[in-house]
Amino acid sequence: MASGVTVNDEVIKVFNDMKKAVLFCLSDDKRQIIVEEAKQILVGDIGDTVEDPYISFVKLLPLNDCWHALYDATYETKESKKEDLVFIFWAPESTLSKDAIKKKFTCIKHEWQVNGLDDIKDHSTLREKLGGSFVVSLEGKPL
Repeated sequence: MASGVTVNDEVIKVFNDMKKAVLFCLSDDKRQIIVEEAKQILVGDIGDTVEDPYISFVKLLPLNDCWHALYDATYETKESKKEDLVFIFWAPESTLSKDAIKKKFTCIKHEWQVNGLDDIKDHSTLREKLGGSFVVSLEGKPL
């Protein structure tokens, strides 16, 4: 179902220059999905201003608004180290902008709809999305 919402070119630019995490929201006129500049985690910040990128990412999520996010998860399974891009849909069930943005990101490996903090609150919730008990570390931290 088409929503009439378009994806701003800046969203694609950020995807191509992928950060560790980036959040997207609707523009004020509700016609475009845009990058929320203040809601990003840069790879270079990890270890300096960002101790745990996943927990820092969760803290960026708004409690009452519909947003989309990309999170670049680094983790280990029992067999190997991995890095997967996760598209997270943080929103009430009624939003229609999900398909518009998802079609623009061609290498999404995981999709995760998050409707509240209980769905995303700690490492174990992301671990389940990435492979459950096969994931033995996340962001360099043992699980």
